[in-house]
Amino acid sequence: MMKAAVYDRYGPADVLRVESIEKPEPKDGELLVEVHASAVTTADWRIRASAFPGYAWLPGRLMFGVFAPRNKVLGTDFAGKVAAVGTGVSDFGVGDEIFGFSGKGGHAEFLTVSANGAVARKPAILDFGEAAAVPFGAMAALVFLRDFAKVQPGQKVLINGASGGVGVFAVQLAKHFGAQVTGVCSSGNKKLVKSLGARDVIDYTRQDFAQSGRQWDVVLDTVGKTSFSQCRTALTPEGRYVPLEFGFREFIQALATSASKGQRVLLGVSGDKKADLEFIASLLQSGKLKPVIDKRYPLRKIADAHRRVESRHKTGSVVITVAPGRPS
Repeated sequence: MMKAAVYDRYGPADVLRVESIEKPEPKDGELLVEVHASAVTTADWRIRASAFPGYAWLPGRLMFGVFAPRNKVLGTDFAGKVAAVGTGVSDFGVGDEIFGFSGKGGHAEFLTVSANGAVARKPAILDFGEAAAVPFGAMAALVFLRDFAKVQPGQKVLINGASGGVGVFAVQLAKHFGAQVTGVCSSGNKKLVKSLGARDVIDYTRQDFAQSGRQWDVVLDTVGKTSFSQCRTALTPEGRYVPLEFGFREFIQALATSASKGQRVLLGVSGDKKADLEFIASLLQSGKLKPVIDKRYPLRKIADAHRRVESRHKTGSVVITVAPGRPS
């Protein structure tokens, strides 16, 4: 048996509770991970509350359970130690410290994950909590900037929501790719965003970047607070508008602009590739990328952690300490 945060109906954070459930066993090609820390992401609270944006509500229910949650344990980002390996696993051994993206099950003392999935050795420079703060935000930022927006050295990139779970990594990765980065956040986070590599920072409570008279090659909206029509004056003639959250309107706009040589709307879904996580791990280990933790909660405070994420005012990642007595 193991302790886990579970829920059996959609609703507010109070539907979550910690109880004992069966510990999973690794199948062929899988790892059993003793979880030391995990993270609560935007995806976790949206799934728990069935708060899927716009047109995504019905597909979300079909994917995660029409009348009740299909998977009782949330949590996609984790860090811990390999407790056992299934047959056919050769890349990892018992005791290895790893981190990764599991898709589900991270808010528990143990989880199983494919050894060929988005899992990598934990950078020694990080503790377990810092490592758990990375996968969702860093891989999303990497894929949207590198693969969708195709950011090039010297380009001007604006990150809206620069202090959030994806934004803190987007600022760092855009700079790593050689871009001139502008971050948009509240006044309280300006110093942080500057320290992550933004050349300048716009306080959204005082200025609308879309009305600033400036233009960027890429506008990456990580928080769903803008629209293509609002941002057109802030885009260069061939600028790309890249929203992480999108609905039917953005889907139609992306189709309409797909063949355009001018401004375009680019949509995509973040992947969970092992190669991407290993690339991120190398940047973490070299100090070129660093996680930002808003707050750490024990597993028993899982509802409070969800409320913090759902407030949409966190800075970086919200981390859960899972294994009692472990450093995280």
